[in-house]
Amino acid sequence: MFHPSSRLFKCKIYRSRNSDNRCHQIEHMISSRFARTPSHGIFCLFFLMILYSGCSGLQQSSIPTLSDNTPPGIELEKVPFYPQEKYQCGPATLAMALTWSGQAITPAELKDQVYSPSRKGSLQLSMVSATRRRGKIAYEIGDPQDLYPEIAAGHPVIVLQNLGLSWLPVWHYAVVIGYDAVEQNIILRSGTTRRKVMPYYVFERTWARSDHWGLLVLEPGRMPASATENKYLSAVLGLEKSRQYQAAIVGYQTALKRWPGSLNARMGLGNSLYALSDLRGAESSFREAAQLHPQSAVAHNNLAYVLFKQGRKKEALAVAQKAVALGGPLQPEADKTLREIQSSMP
Repeated sequence: MFHPSSRLFKCKIYRSRNSDNRCHQIEHMISSRFARTPSHGIFCLFFLMILYSGCSGLQQSSIPTLSDNTPPGIELEKVPFYPQEKYQCGPATLAMALTWSGQAITPAELKDQVYSPSRKGSLQLSMVSATRRRGKIAYEIGDPQDLYPEIAAGHPVIVLQNLGLSWLPVWHYAVVIGYDAVEQNIILRSGTTRRKVMPYYVFERTWARSDHWGLLVLEPGRMPASATENKYLSAVLGLEKSRQYQAAIVGYQTALKRWPGSLNARMGLGNSLYALSDLRGAESSFREAAQLHPQSAVAHNNLAYVLFKQGRKKEALAVAQKAVALGGPLQPEADKTLREIQSSMP
């Protein structure tokens, strides 16, 4: 396959340090020894009493105030269910989300890609990577306010909970499929339970321990309800980096419907088209980017390079000269493009 030249600038979309760090947290790290002796059974019962007790002395949180267009309750009953095997909540929840998104798959098929035997669990980064390898948008959330609009939009959300304590973590993936703001409950596909109803204050406490990490698995043409431009483009860029170029193209086109003036979306679309050897399509995207953003040296450089690759050297030379004249932090690369074009001409 013909891959993009290093001379094409990639638009960098910066993510928060906290978001990156969350990608390295580990789920479900409890040892199996805790299930072996009666004394540990007593401990687990005592722990559950503490977790669920309303007399713990801790303030009980409630579902955040919902916007006027968000219903007070909803349940996505059609989300499939795969009961997990031991330590396999990662593959099980991802299989549910992928199957819901239109790609039927079983936890067993995902196990080798997601599950780490040495850690007895799955990294969030592995969950995201496996999603992208199947051409799906992996859109991460970290704000509890984003959960309810997504469920209301029909999007199940994989969440990471710590069902244990800070000094004895029990990391666990579940899929939120509904909520009831009146009864203050969250509805999940969790473990071996198809429909687990959890009091919101318990859910919030366990979810907060992962910094409210959540994952949406969506078709590239489907926009998250809580999407922001940078976060969505970062998710699409993940597809591009995974060489899922056709899916990335759809994702960038979807972004342009929402943000038609986005420079990063047009650049990403052009780079993905170029990766598939669609030079005319890439030219069109870069040309639109340069017209909408005449001060963008990046857009002019990429347009010049694609024109050059089509043998249109005179046009490429003029555009490359403009890219150099615009300057900026990437001028050394624009200089290289210009020199390459000049060296090919008599």
